[in-house]
Amino acid sequence: MRNTKKIRLSLIIPIYNEEKRIHNLKSIVSYAKKEKIISEIIVVNDGSTDNTKKLLKSMASEGSFTIVSYKKNRGKGYAIKKGIFAAKGTHVVFIDIDLSTPLSTIQPLVKQIPHFDIVIGTRKNKEAKLKQRQPLLRELMGKSFTFLSQTLLQVYVTDFTCGFKCFTKKAAVKIFSQQKIERWSFDAEALFLAKKLNFSIGELPVVWKNDPNTKVKFPKDILISIYELLTIIKNEKEGVYKKLPN
Repeated sequence: MRNTKKIRLSLIIPIYNEEKRIHNLKSIVSYAKKEKIISEIIVVNDGSTDNTKKLLKSMASEGSFTIVSYKKNRGKGYAIKKGIFAAKGTHVVFIDIDLSTPLSTIQPLVKQIPHFDIVIGTRKNKEAKLKQRQPLLRELMGKSFTFLSQTLLQVYVTDFTCGFKCFTKKAAVKIFSQQKIERWSFDAEALFLAKKLNFSIGELPVVWKNDPNTKVKFPKDILISIYELLTIIKNEKEGVYKKLPN
């Protein structure tokens, strides 16, 4: 069992055109100051074209978080990869700026960390609490994506896309150094690579509230996600992913 006293979390927050929700960073910073186990906050600006970058710089003047920024929008998967390689903690935790999963989830997460290389939040466990559900169509699409991911990738977790995940820094670097999917299906690819590299995966039931301002677009993004799942299979067959020693 790993010693929890030596655990230091790097919070990674990918953002793109979030001028209307960037204020949530204040809550995140405030929470991190109370939780000494959180060693740093890394905000990755994924090529925002609104006032996000300007607002970030203004808020960061207090020195409470680090900004990683680049001009061209690449996708959430790419943003998280950039955050991982900038992180200094023993573990990296990905959270979304909308705080659909509350920051208090970090407390039960710390209890799970010693037992797994990766801990993922799940909204589909019977112990999870959904304060506000997704619209029916989106929920059905989510279930279909989970089924396809389980079937095609042979990775049997209950929730691939919950925006709350924790990796040991070692696991994160090995997995994301092989990352090819930069957008919607990056979660599925990461968990596929985790299995391939023999990293252990645990699931943590979360409290979750749907954000009506989601940037997911139907049916375009669903079709892209399916295409990306097939790309993962293609990459595996062509030997794109290497089996590295743990």
